[in-house]
Amino acid sequence: MDATAAPPTAPPRLAFDGEPGPPRPPRPLGLMPGRAWLALGVFGVMALGVVPALHLFTPRDSALHVSDYAVTVGGKIMCYAIVAVAMDLVWGYGGILSLGHGLFFALGGYTFGMYLMRSIGRDGVYQADLPDFMVFLDWEALPWFWRGTDHAAWALALVVLVPATVAFAFGVFAFRSRIRGVYFSIITQALTYAAMLLFFRNETGFGGNNGFTDFKRVLGHPITAPATRVVLFMLTALALALTLLLARFLVTSRFGRVLAAIRDAESRAMFLGYDPLWYKLFVWTLSAALCGVAGALYVPQVGIINPSEMSPASSIEIAIWVAVGGRGTLVGAVAGAALVNLAKSWFTVAFPEFWLFFLGLLFIVVTLLLPEGVVGLGWRFARRRGTP
Repeated sequence: MDATAAPPTAPPRLAFDGEPGPPRPPRPLGLMPGRAWLALGVFGVMALGVVPALHLFTPRDSALHVSDYAVTVGGKIMCYAIVAVAMDLVWGYGGILSLGHGLFFALGGYTFGMYLMRSIGRDGVYQADLPDFMVFLDWEALPWFWRGTDHAAWALALVVLVPATVAFAFGVFAFRSRIRGVYFSIITQALTYAAMLLFFRNETGFGGNNGFTDFKRVLGHPITAPATRVVLFMLTALALALTLLLARFLVTSRFGRVLAAIRDAESRAMFLGYDPLWYKLFVWTLSAALCGVAGALYVPQVGIINPSEMSPASSIEIAIWVAVGGRGTLVGAVAGAALVNLAKSWFTVAFPEFWLFFLGLLFIVVTLLLPEGVVGLGWRFARRRGTP
């Protein structure tokens, strides 16, 4: 053998359909490009260090001070970003357009809200052991499904288990019946609408149209204290980063490649021996669980949860976030959630009557002119600038 011969190279990577694909470039830590790790690191430094320090340790009249409002809005948008990433997993990579993810978000919020209501104790308006709305409605005891919700560990378990169980049960029915496309979207929208009507009823034990509010403390700490607010903000940032890493791991793994293949050619995937049911069911259930975590982080920061979070319009907005940012990109879901909700914060104050019109126009423009979303547009410009 010639000692000067080049070392053997790895065989070309194969795409799903058997055609050779380009070899993967080496990546730091294997999961993401170096620039993505850098961006995630900058986000971590800002969210876990800079923003908390500027909020807690700078005078309120200082130009560098981060206000209570900014911390709350930032935490809320990060909760929405987690939901958007969860939506991108099922829609961008699984081809499953859900118009019911608002239900899973609200279920996570309600389950943790039950713990927050129990934590009020006798500090409520009626100074009773029952939540105020139950005293007002002449309830004499807690419903059976409220048992154990005064324990944080059980409440946190319910945050994941309740939306995941609902999603799993619905998914088994829908995916076994091979319901897909617009029919699946309509059924998910009907599901969340039915749940909204159910939670609006006072006798269901979830506070009726007022929902849960007037929280006093979380894990024994005053919920409105600056330190508590900052900790919740940091936990939300950490949850968002972990959600992105988990989603990235899934979509770059063999599971993610098979899921994308099912999205693009389900019949071919079945012919090659893959059962779409379990791939769809897993990503669907995982997506619901992530939405539940986002809802649990949202409630103590915003201070209220009510059935309006289950409205079909809320679920449609989630799909718009992903479409605006760019589905099938993960980072686009985060960008879309941030852009749309920042625009909403401004529009609903400056021109509240025109917000829904603007949202509809935005969706039409993105669908017709920017099918890859804002992030896809940015990548297109970057590729053109890199072309000699």
